[in-house]
Amino acid sequence: MSRVRKVFAGVLTILAVVGIVRLVAPATSTDGVRRQLAFLREQLDDGADTDAQALFPEGYFFLNVLYGLTWVDLGKRGVEPDRAAEEAAWALARMESPAGRAPFDAAAIPAYGVFYAGWTNWLRGGLLTLREDPAERARFEADSQTLAAAFDASPSPFLTAYPGQAWPCDSTVAIASLRLAGTRFAPTVDRWVTRARGLLDPATGLLPHYVDPATGALVDGARGTSQAIIQRFLVDVDPVFAREQYLVFRDRFLDRPLWLGPAIREYPHGVDGAGDVDSGPLIRGISLSTTVVAIGAAQAQGDESLAGALAEFGEVAGIPLTTFDTKRYAFGLLPIGDAFLAWSKAARPWTTPTPAAPDAVIGAGWRVPLLLLLLLIGLLPWLRLRSLRDLPARRLRRVHRER
Repeated sequence: MSRVRKVFAGVLTILAVVGIVRLVAPATSTDGVRRQLAFLREQLDDGADTDAQALFPEGYFFLNVLYGLTWVDLGKRGVEPDRAAEEAAWALARMESPAGRAPFDAAAIPAYGVFYAGWTNWLRGGLLTLREDPAERARFEADSQTLAAAFDASPSPFLTAYPGQAWPCDSTVAIASLRLAGTRFAPTVDRWVTRARGLLDPATGLLPHYVDPATGALVDGARGTSQAIIQRFLVDVDPVFAREQYLVFRDRFLDRPLWLGPAIREYPHGVDGAGDVDSGPLIRGISLSTTVVAIGAAQAQGDESLAGALAEFGEVAGIPLTTFDTKRYAFGLLPIGDAFLAWSKAARPWTTPTPAAPDAVIGAGWRVPLLLLLLLIGLLPWLRLRSLRDLPARRLRRVHRER
């Protein structure tokens, strides 16, 4: 039994040391992202996008678009730009396949709805920043014109993604793609910003989660899942508006559950609610998926201290497994989660320089409680073993005293 206890203590100590190393090491390196992409390509080749479709309505589409966008982000940093363009084009083709379009309404305006049109246009525009292709350029111009016409004709700045359903985050992605398409769409983009400013959630001052598709009036106030995406893209739409929104988002949604590490709430402070398919199960109000996407939002805003803290905490909580070529989290059981994380870690604005860092809201001291916990986990089994080893001697001394 003593040997079993020692093995158990050794395992805990190793896990604690690994956790400490992961907690203090940089967590957003391009090498780690490339390893994640290698894992994701393997999974996509094995049908992971089809499996993801069974989890939520955009699973197939999201897994492919995030894979393609992450490659664009790496290519724009000079990491294998030729391969990045090839992989992004491969992902785009899958998004435009019958399987990619299946959940969406072809009769919508724009075709297949603003969710599909916006993300597709954004990836196509990103691909064109890596390599010029006349056919893709013509398609990008035509789709951008169609999107702009839809926004200009709509009584609401928030177009529908599905019949009778509108989420402002989807329109934010589409408007960012128009900014990427060039100055001729500037009037549409600027008009959208003005109209969106007039339809903020009065409780938080942020863009709402869900709105009336006809008027843009609020139906559901700001929520973390959509805010994290909005904050990621809004900097490419209007940097001034984006900074205003980001600071409010950070103030209302950043949390420190049990003081172990930073994370992002699904609902703003003071509001409780249930999780859903997008947020996943909530733990003390925290959404893991929102926290992952918020890494990218923080990086896009130049908030490296928060982005790094969120990512480093994820290196401990996410149970990463690294091989010679690949990296996955949570044992690779949910590739869509790996895709969101890789996309977030690679984040940079596409249409504007990265803004100056905002005032930090989290310092290096956030690690201290978690480091102490890991040290306790690593040391406590050995203290217990020593206590058990000394137990016979203590019993013998007590017997002598009694005699």
